[in-house]
Amino acid sequence: MFFDCEFLVTEDARRRFWCGPYDPDPVIVQIGAVKLALTDEFQIVDTLKIFIQPFDRNGVPYELDPFFTKLTGITQDVVDAEGVSLSEANKQIFDFAGASKLWSWGKDELNMMATSCYIAGIEPSLPANRFDNACQLLLAAGMPYEDIKRTPSSGLVSYFGIEHPPLRGHDALDDALSIAYVVQHLMSEKRLSVSDFE
Repeated sequence: MFFDCEFLVTEDARRRFWCGPYDPDPVIVQIGAVKLALTDEFQIVDTLKIFIQPFDRNGVPYELDPFFTKLTGITQDVVDAEGVSLSEANKQIFDFAGASKLWSWGKDELNMMATSCYIAGIEPSLPANRFDNACQLLLAAGMPYEDIKRTPSSGLVSYFGIEHPPLRGHDALDDALSIAYVVQHLMSEKRLSVSDFE
């Protein structure tokens, strides 16, 4: 299973490592997940998109920064209408994952499980050993390390020249789909095998 998260950010917060006086805690606001069959022509079998109501460490709801909305397309209205609690999001991702390992482009679980759950004071629904870094898969498939370092998840489909439905960068489901389409392509070309996922 491939997943991606969008978490709170303000302009230049990444450069400041979220240490500025007005930077929010980098808690998650959206999770996207994609199940890809490793047999039967490597079909996408299911997807999930969850919006989460973000709260600070004192239990006060965060208001989305305009920079975050411009970056992700996620508006306050959407979060207010569709956002679930972090506990509910944890349950949904646990149920959706089943026994699958969860792969992200990097280590999104650190924001999804470690940071967000710590801030909320709840137990993560999945242990760290259920997660892995999809960059390792592409390295195994022959993508040069230098290219991996400079290619975001949203840029993977373009890097490999894969035709796909329209995708929006910094949408958690679309970024997870970008990874899934590339892995699907690499599996069909036999540049990856089932053993690479073990």
